[in-house]
Amino acid sequence: MKPTHNHTAKGRNRAKILPQPTEEAAEHSQILTDNIKRFLARHQNLPFSKFMEMALYTPQLGYYAGGLPKFGKAGDFITAPEVSPIFSRCLARQTAQVLSQLDEPNIVEFGAGQGTMAKDILLELEAIQQTLHRYYIIEISADLRERQQQVLSENLSAEIFAKIVWLDKLPTTPISAVILANEVLDAMPFERLRIEPERALQGYVVFNETTQQFDWDYKNITETKLQRFANQLIKHIGKVSDLGYETEINLNIKPWLKSLNAILSSGAVFLVDYGYTRDEYYQPARVMGTLRCHYQHRAHNNPFFYPGLQDITAHVDFTAVAEEAFDSGFKVAGYTTQAHFLMGSGLLEMSFDANADVTEQIHNAQQIKTLTLPDEMGETFKAIALTKNFDQPLIGFSVRDLRHQL
Repeated sequence: MKPTHNHTAKGRNRAKILPQPTEEAAEHSQILTDNIKRFLARHQNLPFSKFMEMALYTPQLGYYAGGLPKFGKAGDFITAPEVSPIFSRCLARQTAQVLSQLDEPNIVEFGAGQGTMAKDILLELEAIQQTLHRYYIIEISADLRERQQQVLSENLSAEIFAKIVWLDKLPTTPISAVILANEVLDAMPFERLRIEPERALQGYVVFNETTQQFDWDYKNITETKLQRFANQLIKHIGKVSDLGYETEINLNIKPWLKSLNAILSSGAVFLVDYGYTRDEYYQPARVMGTLRCHYQHRAHNNPFFYPGLQDITAHVDFTAVAEEAFDSGFKVAGYTTQAHFLMGSGLLEMSFDANADVTEQIHNAQQIKTLTLPDEMGETFKAIALTKNFDQPLIGFSVRDLRHQL
């Protein structure tokens, strides 16, 4: 669910001056701001993870739960499925490999956006004649659900559309399935930490009455798991300057993966997102962490800019994903770059269309470059596979498997 089309630019904080929202959008943000202020008044402490949760997921008001445009040129970012249908077609081929071995083949998709990926996956599964029982979409936003229903009903046959089931939470009984989450992990609420020469602090949020905006408030860490992580981090990064070292940790990965394992009787989970292994993530030189916000295709690092109108993200620690997946009962079956994942899943086969005219071929080539080049999405984005009661080698990780780096 995320970033701007130029993914490498997110690390350079290009946007120093952000566009002002419309009056209607500003009013929408003010309602959410007042909501968060009331929560803060009641609870006194507001960890950044809770602020992020409210800013993104408050019903009708949060960024992902509200009705404002998010995707494409009219929104704030463009995702791989919107760059080219080839991304979803490749993912469908990898998905089909697992579905073909399941007694009752189902798909569960998180963060379906406008329904673009679901549409192209379902069309590809139909083209390769892969049987599918149900396609579940987990969607908390009524607005996005409505958009998805429109896109899918207009582009799929009635028979295929009838297989789609919308849910606001995971199924209650175990199923055999492939679970898909493209750019979902990066939008999970995370904790912000600040390491100083003599202490480690946790990021909280306060409301500054002078500026009439939310602001950071760092306090001593009280939670054991966070303190343990901070101690390990201090050893890893070594000497810290007086300017400090700021970073993030996602404590929601473990409970989320445990919930996936609980409803999956057999099958696989494919997660695609931008991120690093732990050693790459917590480099001593990465003193500002990876927190990024996306507003009208501009990247910046102020999470308090008009709450509810912008995306808030951080890169994924894929080592943590692998560890928590293993502890939750999954097998870590593959880890690679997006470029290598697409190559293994049929990219080269799909990249040439003899019936396309020259203009279309050039357009397709440009889309593939965006998906695969190292300075675009090819290496910034990674794919990780988690399996349960499924032991076949996965095609998406056949070109280059990087599990040894985790």
